[in-house]
Amino acid sequence: MQRRRLGDTGWNVTEIGLGTWNVGSDWGDVSEEEGRAAIRAALDEGVDFVDTADVYGDGRSERLIREVLAEHDAEPTVATKAGRRLDPHVAADYDREHIEQFVDRSRENLGVETLDLLQLHCPPTDAYYQPETFDALADLADAGKIDQYGVSVERVEEALKAIEYPGVETIQIIFNPFRQRPAELFFEEAKRRDIGVIVRVPLASGLLTGKLDRDTEFAEDDHRNYNRDGDAFDVGETFAGVPYDVGLDAVEKLRPLVPEEMTMAQFTLRWILDHDAVSTVIPGSTDPEHVAQNVAAAGFDSLSHETHGAVRDIYDAHVREHVHQRW
Repeated sequence: MQRRRLGDTGWNVTEIGLGTWNVGSDWGDVSEEEGRAAIRAALDEGVDFVDTADVYGDGRSERLIREVLAEHDAEPTVATKAGRRLDPHVAADYDREHIEQFVDRSRENLGVETLDLLQLHCPPTDAYYQPETFDALADLADAGKIDQYGVSVERVEEALKAIEYPGVETIQIIFNPFRQRPAELFFEEAKRRDIGVIVRVPLASGLLTGKLDRDTEFAEDDHRNYNRDGDAFDVGETFAGVPYDVGLDAVEKLRPLVPEEMTMAQFTLRWILDHDAVSTVIPGSTDPEHVAQNVAAAGFDSLSHETHGAVRDIYDAHVREHVHQRW
């Protein structure tokens, strides 16, 4: 698999990484062995960038990564996130004391002295205007508890603000055929400032696998059931913020564009990778076969300009009004 520079971190990472939200929580019942199998499958396929967070299963995802790495020869870059344990409406809590507590807990969960990459986990917008929040990250780097730091954001405006701080090396953001706004101004600025771009929720919570329909039922503890209206966290995290039925209709419009040799998920991942500002994309799966298929997406040729134009037309006609002005 090809590698790309992760901004100015000094790391080259695989174009396809692994997201482990579903290994930890919020995607229905996933056993610990299923979680370990997914992580092993990714490493066996050559993936060398793994993303997690302290809240994924209250540390379960981090712990399972540690267990698999203890038995595996691979040494991937492991990125984790912190901050979701705080009140999302109180920016002042994003301070040195709280962040250091979360960092220490993640260091223990992952079994490391220094976290490779620590990302603030979708902090409230006001936190981006608190230099002391970013000073705290710099202090933790100076103390040797984190190597690099960045931010996982909800909105383009937050990403643009975050990269004004010189120590921020990476931005994690939702980007896919149903969330195209980041490709406008943000990607240009990220390239100009040499920021690593990590793409999350690439398959729009499964919509862009083409395998969901109106009869699909989600488990009670699956966020695609309980967060459709944003009752638990930002609605943009679920189906990329697109109303479910609208998304299903748009998927049907996309199907004729998918080459015969690709799955729709592979088509989507290839579409994302065709944007050279992207450093890595982190689909999550607990199915080793799907993990392998995701990795294989990086090996396909770039999509044509005509295909990209057609994807944009579908976005403009069906999706834009629901997401573009918000994220």
